[in-house]
Amino acid sequence: MQTLGEEVWSPGDLLHRLEAREKFFVFDVRNRDEFERFRLEGRALLPALNFPYFELLESGGKDDMIESISACIDHDLRDKLPKDTPILTVCAKGGTSEFVAQALRQMGYACANLDHGMKGWGEFYSTVPIVEAPTLSIYQISRPARGCLSYVVASNGHAIVIDPLRHLQPYVELESKAKFKIEQIIDTHGHADHVSGGPALSAATGASYHLHPYDAIHPIDMLPATITYDAIWDGEVFPVGAHELRALHIPGHTLGLVALQLDNQYLFGGDSVFINSISRPDLGGKAEHWARLHTRSLRRLIELPGSIQLLPGHFSSMNEGGDKGLFGASIDNLRSSNEGLSTLLKSSDAEFERYLLASLPKFNADYVEIKRVNAGLVAPPEEELETLELGKNVCALAQAYGGTR
Repeated sequence: MQTLGEEVWSPGDLLHRLEAREKFFVFDVRNRDEFERFRLEGRALLPALNFPYFELLESGGKDDMIESISACIDHDLRDKLPKDTPILTVCAKGGTSEFVAQALRQMGYACANLDHGMKGWGEFYSTVPIVEAPTLSIYQISRPARGCLSYVVASNGHAIVIDPLRHLQPYVELESKAKFKIEQIIDTHGHADHVSGGPALSAATGASYHLHPYDAIHPIDMLPATITYDAIWDGEVFPVGAHELRALHIPGHTLGLVALQLDNQYLFGGDSVFINSISRPDLGGKAEHWARLHTRSLRRLIELPGSIQLLPGHFSSMNEGGDKGLFGASIDNLRSSNEGLSTLLKSSDAEFERYLLASLPKFNADYVEIKRVNAGLVAPPEEELETLELGKNVCALAQAYGGTR
C-alpha cells in the first residue's frame, strides 16, 4: 500500500510533484465536458479516471453521502482505481472531491485531495529566477496549468514587466520582495488565449503600458481599442537600469507582435517561437496573409546571434522546461531542435507557408472574445473571465504535438 503523507495537496505541492515526475493516479469527479476541456498534465503521463460526482451518489444509492460514494466505488470502480498507487481526487473547487477522498481513505486507499480544485490549479502562479543580481535580474512568472509565461526584468531598482498575466498579486509581491519599482509594462502582442494584466497592473503601479498599435485594433471586429497605451515601434529602446530592451517588430502570429532583445543575451519572444514549435498565424482570421508575414519574421529571428537565449511566451508541455522548471533555449539549439524552425531552414518561403497552413490546430472561438477583453471593447464579470481562460493555451502549431492540440 502506498502512502501520501498529506491528505491535502496545495497547487504548489502539485507542481512540485509534477516537476519531480512522481507517480500518482488522478480521480477527477467533474462533469465529463469539464474534464475533456481542462485536465491535469505533467512531465510524465498522468493516469486518470473521470467519473462525475453526482453519478457516484446516484449509483451508490445510499442516504449517507460517504456511504453512497463508497458503495459506488466498491461496486463500479473497484477494478479501475489502483491500490498500489497514490490517488489524487480533483473537482472544480476542491469541495466535492474532498468527500470522495474521505470515502477512499476509509476504504484503505492512499488518497489526497487537491485544495481548491482545478480553479486553484488554474489560478496558481510560479515565480522562478533566471538571473538574480543587483545589476540584472530576470524572473519567469508562469501559470503552469495554462502554459502561460511572463517575465520581469529588473536592474538597479528599476523594472519592466513583459506580458503580465491576469492576476496582479505575483508581480506586486515580487516588486515588494525584490525591492524594485515597476516602471514600464509591455505586452508583446494583443493576447488571445488569456486576459492581459497589463492595463490593470499599469493602473495599480503607475507604470506606463506599451503595445504595438497594430494590435490595438481587434483583427476580427476591426474596432480600435479603448485601453490607454503608449505605442511600440520597431527598434524602440526601453531602458531598465544598466540595461536596455530593444523592440523587434515580427508580425505573423499577430500584426503587432514584437520581440524584446535584452542586450545581446536574451530575447523575449512573445508568441513567435516556443521550445518545440512556433506560433500559429490564423487567430486574426487571415491565415494565408499572416503566414507570409510569419515566415519573414521567423527568418529575421533565426538570423540573430545563436548564443542568445530565447524566452518564450508559452509552453505546451512541462517537458519543454528544464530541471528547475525554466523555459528557454539558445537560438542555436532551437535551429536544430525546434520542428518549425528546422522546417523553415530547409524550405522555401512558399513551402514553409504551406507547412504553416497545414499545421493549424483547432480554432478556439473564445479567443475572439478574449481579444475583445484585452482591447477594452468588453468588460465581462470575473466568473466569465475564468470560463474564457479555462484550459491550456493553443497558440502553437499542432504539428509538433501529433496534430491533436
